[in-house]
Amino acid sequence: MIKKIKALIVVGGTGGHVFPGCYLAKDLINNNYDVEVVTDKRAYKFLNKFKNLNISILPSTPILTGNIFFKFYSLVLIFCSIVRSVFHLLVRRPSIIFGMGGYASFPICIAASILGIKFIIYENNLIIGKANKSLLPFAKKIFVSYKELEGIPQKYSDKIIEIGNIINKEIFEFSKRNKGITNISKLKILILGGSQAAKIFAEILPNIFYDCINKGISLKIYQQCLPDQIEELKVFYDRSKIEFETFNFSDNLIDYFSKANLAITRSGSSMLSELTNANIPFISVPLPSSAENHQLKNAIYYEKKKFSFLIEEKDLKTKLFKLIKDINDNNSILFNIIQNQKHYSDKNVYKNVNQALKKIINEKN
Repeated sequence: MIKKIKALIVVGGTGGHVFPGCYLAKDLINNNYDVEVVTDKRAYKFLNKFKNLNISILPSTPILTGNIFFKFYSLVLIFCSIVRSVFHLLVRRPSIIFGMGGYASFPICIAASILGIKFIIYENNLIIGKANKSLLPFAKKIFVSYKELEGIPQKYSDKIIEIGNIINKEIFEFSKRNKGITNISKLKILILGGSQAAKIFAEILPNIFYDCINKGISLKIYQQCLPDQIEELKVFYDRSKIEFETFNFSDNLIDYFSKANLAITRSGSSMLSELTNANIPFISVPLPSSAENHQLKNAIYYEKKKFSFLIEEKDLKTKLFKLIKDINDNNSILFNIIQNQKHYSDKNVYKNVNQALKKIINEKN
């Protein structure tokens, strides 16, 4: 019997860090790895649909801003997290560690460096995050989604391995089944985003859709929202005679991908790559407060590739209605986006990861 290689994957923070890590964990398990997923309390809420994974919780914190007391307090917490991580790794003894980005990766990866355990960091945005940048000198390699990634010093360029976007494998199966749009008699708009997006989208978008209906544009809305927004949205859409369906963050997104011909979404790299691979045209609305403005960089990249449209949040009220009207009047706008998307695929990402991983594990260091 072949002995399983022990791998540890650190996820935390937002869904954009958590979901790729869990999809990677499932693939490694299928390739005979013994996988543990380590997360923090903040990210644990995202893991409901990954209950079959071996999950451990370790505390993590960013460096707090404000006065010197808060900064010192956060540094003490980080130090304690590193110490706990050292003991955790001494017990688990993994052969390889993946840091999926975000501050939750930091303690475990630093502990790995102290113990001489190889670790890899993953960056799926177009500018390297602060945590990954601080870990780069100690990392064995950095797996990146895009060769256009900014922020890596030249002296670390030999650590870069472009693998593509780690996304749900079901997306690739969906894209095979998706026959694309043949005729658009009604725009079916899928609205996606995390809790912050759900709040602002629920406040701004319904009134714009109301204007569309009044101008004779036929719509159906599928809106991801928070539980406390459901009733308010229902009242508004019913009163406005707009067809709609609300759903929450635990529902299977692919079910909704099959219903929509246009999406409105925040600009996290994972969601943009999933929509592109699924061949669904989308309007990207970057989160204005995203670290290093990385969501705007992501959105600009996809717009330049002609995979999507870009509207900044501050311009939604003035630009979204016109774009929806233009699409409604000229369906070829969406057809052209889909044709461009079909030239892109991340279907080889897991093959790329496994090939690179074998080399790294077998390297003598």
